[in-house]
Parts: sequence; structure tokens; C-alpha cells
Amino acid sequence: MSISIEQAHQALTAPGSPLEIEERQIRGVKMRVWKNTPPSLRSLLELSRGHGDRPFLVYQDERLSFEEHYRAAAALAGVLIERYGIEKGDRVAIAMRNLPEWSIAFWASAVVGAIVVPLNAWWTGPELEYGLSDSGARLVLVDGERMRRLTPHIGNLDLRAAIVARPTGTLPSFAESFGEVLGTPPVDATLPDVPLEPEDDATIFYTSGTSGQPKGALGTHRNICGNVLNLAFARARAALRSGEDPTQSGTEETQSGSLMSVPFFHATGCHSILVANLLAGNKLVLMYRWDPEHALELIERERLTQFGGVPAMVWQVLKSPNFEKHDLSTVRGIAYGGAPAAPELVARIKEAFPDVTPGNGYGLTETSSVATYNGAQDYERKPDSVGVPVGVCEVRIVDVTGNDLPPGEIGELWIKGPHVVKGYWNNPEAMAASFTDGWFHSGDLARIDEEGFVYIVDRLKDMLIRGGENVYCVEVEDVLYSHPAVMDAAVIGLPHPDLGEEVGAVVQISPGAVVSEDELKQHVASRLAVFKVPVRVDLRDEPLPRNATGKIMKRQLREELAGAGSG
Repeated sequence: MSISIEQAHQALTAPGSPLEIEERQIRGVKMRVWKNTPPSLRSLLELSRGHGDRPFLVYQDERLSFEEHYRAAAALAGVLIERYGIEKGDRVAIAMRNLPEWSIAFWASAVVGAIVVPLNAWWTGPELEYGLSDSGARLVLVDGERMRRLTPHIGNLDLRAAIVARPTGTLPSFAESFGEVLGTPPVDATLPDVPLEPEDDATIFYTSGTSGQPKGALGTHRNICGNVLNLAFARARAALRSGEDPTQSGTEETQSGSLMSVPFFHATGCHSILVANLLAGNKLVLMYRWDPEHALELIERERLTQFGGVPAMVWQVLKSPNFEKHDLSTVRGIAYGGAPAAPELVARIKEAFPDVTPGNGYGLTETSSVATYNGAQDYERKPDSVGVPVGVCEVRIVDVTGNDLPPGEIGELWIKGPHVVKGYWNNPEAMAASFTDGWFHSGDLARIDEEGFVYIVDRLKDMLIRGGENVYCVEVEDVLYSHPAVMDAAVIGLPHPDLGEEVGAVVQISPGAVVSEDELKQHVASRLAVFKVPVRVDLRDEPLPRNATGKIMKRQLREELAGAGSG
């Protein structure tokens, strides 16, 4: 490497630089912050107007320019205040799939000072009722499908109205059409004059917890706006470390474009894709639902420069039987996160896209997306790491009593910085259990090497213990991924009367591949200790079940295997 991690950080954050860092007291905790963090989401929306008639959102045959998007958001913001009486601090919920209306609703709600509550579009009616009730939402913007799910539960909620985008059939009496409410935005549409500060509440994103009710992570304008600089810092550091000039990144005359393959209601989709691309002036191409074949068609048709999502999506694109039939020459970057990525994925990307720079980020809803990033040559050198923390992020590895562990030791990863949310909405018990003096307890088992690279080993609560031996599921999954016949893999614990648990695996086979359970067991046995070898490998042709944030639903797989075993 031409420059060390420490030298890169010093160069990028020096006084007077766009990524200058200063110390501030945030909610009583001293931390590093970006000096030039945009003050609020309002400021970002105003800056986006400078991209004019460039296309911003593409959905099927529809195209919305930055100027059209700004006007629509400004017009809707005025309606929220004048027609529905929305005031600063009121909660406004959004429950719809990735549609242009989602973005318009988000920005309109944010600039009037409302706390935006993006709800999981996969949720059932009772789950949507929970999110609306727990957040105390005064208004909900939904699509037709979510409206049908929610209608039987409206009587249990204290909503002023429901605004429905793309309704199907006759709307119930309490609902109004998004198109009619918005009307035709005027050419001179302006944002309402609502003062916003960096520490004002901005969002409540519900976590996809594996047990109990979802928790609402309360984020601020600083949390979200700072993530834009986290991303810029991560890209600039990767460029510097590769001997490139980071100031030349993204200066091409042609517009960059990204495939939007993850949901807007996830922190990655909202903070790192929607918000970041709006500010950068990039085109976002939306999909009705994820489909790798359609993704290939869109990358070619729209001449996209970036795609990604969760690692499984990248695998599906690379292993598509139609991969070679498409012109993908415009692709310059492939980035992913939200789930463990096998080191083998880096090699496959470089094989398919020799000139592409892959990147892998790590973060959580509670860290407002990016906390660490591994890109370019660093990622090729250490493909099993999620990278080094961004400039304002501090990390620790602690034992069960909260004491720091030395480099190389495995413990729980704690995270601190201006990107960490305020806490959990109306949940003091969860708040006390997960936050200590500004440090967020990630629930992830990890280690940090002598260079500062973070390695996620497993989820703390999902770690498998076989006869007293710790088995880190990610390690076994990585070995399974390295087999050419494996497209997706999940390692889970199977109950055992003596050992407590045994290692089990569920594997999705690549299209056209042929492999046996014994062959995969032997593949793992040739690389890992015998106690880590799955005693059972369930082979499937269909995709493994994942929630909307891309995480494999391991509880469901355990239940399926237990049911099959008992039968």
C-alpha cells in the first residue's frame, strides 16, 4: 500500500479539508464529528435542486427528475402542514414498496420537522398496526397493497388520515389518493419555513430483531446527514490506499446510476442509497421486486455504474445463466452489506468484472448505516474483514463484563460516534441494555487485528456451542460458499441431547449444479476441524428465506429442519 491507514485518516481529516473532524459534546458524550456535516435533511433536499432536469428516480417506464422530485416534495410538505396539521415532532409513517412516492413522502415529512417512520413493507396487518401504534403516528402514507392489509386495523389507531399511492379499487372513507392530495406541484414550489437543527429527531426505523417485538431506533438529522460523509470518507480512503487521487472520484461528465435492490425502509436503502444519491446527483433505478434476471436487463438498459445490495443478490447476478448475454461494461462499482459476505465473493467479482472495485460495508440500523468499510485493494487483501471504522467511528471489543480485549481476541463489538442513534423509542429497558455512555452494544461477536480491521465472527446470540466448543456460523458458511455448486448457505444449530447443539446447514444449489450432501460435508471437513463439520446439509433449489433487510431467517430454517426431522 502506498499510504497507511493512519496516514490516510490524517490526510483526509486535516484542518480545512471537506472531511475535517472536530470534537463535540453530543448528548453529554464527547465524540469526534464531521465539521462540515450538512445541518439537516432540508439542506440536502435544497442542494439536490441544483441537479435540475437530470433523472433521479426511474421506475418501470416512469422518470422523475431532481427538479420534479423537489417540487413534489415541497408541495406535499405544504399539504402536510395546511391540510393535516402536521407539526414538528409529529410522527408520519410510510408503508409502501420502493416507489417514487416513497421518496417524495420521506423528504416532504422530513422538511416539515416530522419524525419519519418507515415501516417494513413485508409486515402483515397486525405488524403494521404495531408500528403505527408504538410510534404514535398521526398520518400514514401507504401503497394499495399495504392499505388492504391495514384497513381492518384502522379502528385501533389514532390516525388523522391515510394517503394511498397507486390505490387498487375503491378507497375506504378514511383514505385519500396520493395523486389527488399532491395535485400538480407548482413550478415555484418552496419548502415550508420550519427550522431544523442537527440534533432534532428525524426518523424511527424499526429493527428486524430475531426475537420479541421490533424496536424503534430513534435517529437524528446529524445521524443521517453524517452518514453521507461516512460514505465519502470510506471511498476516499480506499482511493488513497490504492494510490489514486480521491478528488477525481465521481467527477465524470456522464451521470452515475445505481440499481436500487434493497428496500427504502432499511437504513442502508434510505441513508446510504436514497439520501447519498440524491445529494450526489445520481440516477436511482427502482425495481418492483428483486429478480436477478431483471437486474441484469436494467443494468444494461440504463447503463448503470453501480449495483449491489446484500451479498446473496450479487451472487445471484454473477451465477445467472444469462450473465454473459448482457452488456455490463458500464459497471464501475459493486458494494454490499447487511449480511455476512464470503471471501470467495471478492474473487468471483474480480473474475467477472476485472476493472470493478468491490466494497463491503458494515453497520446496523442503530449506527445509521455505515460504521466500517473495506474497499479496493484492502478488500482484496483482507476479504474476510468488514474493514476499518470510518473517521468519526470508534470501536471496542469487550468481554461479558464490558472490559476491553486485546487485538485478535473475540468479544462483543461496541460502537461509538455521531452516527449512533439516540436510543430506542419508548423502550427504556432495551435502551439500558444496549447503550452505555454513548457506546452501542452491537450484539455481534468480532475481533480487530493489529491494523484496525474488524472481522465479524457471528451474532452473539446465534453463536452455536457444540459440546462446549464455539462454532462461528460465518466461518462454516464461508467454506460452504467456496464450493462452486453453492449459491447461498445458512449454518444453524440442531438440538442434541448430549452435545447441546450440533452443526446443521441449509444450502441453495447454483442453477444447473449437481452436488451431494456428503460432498459438501467432505468439503468442509477438508478445511475445518471435525466439530465444525455439519452433521446434516439440507439441499434446496429455491432461495433461502430472508427478511426484507436481507438477513436469512434462521429461526424459520431451524423449525423447518426440526419438523422434517420429526417426520
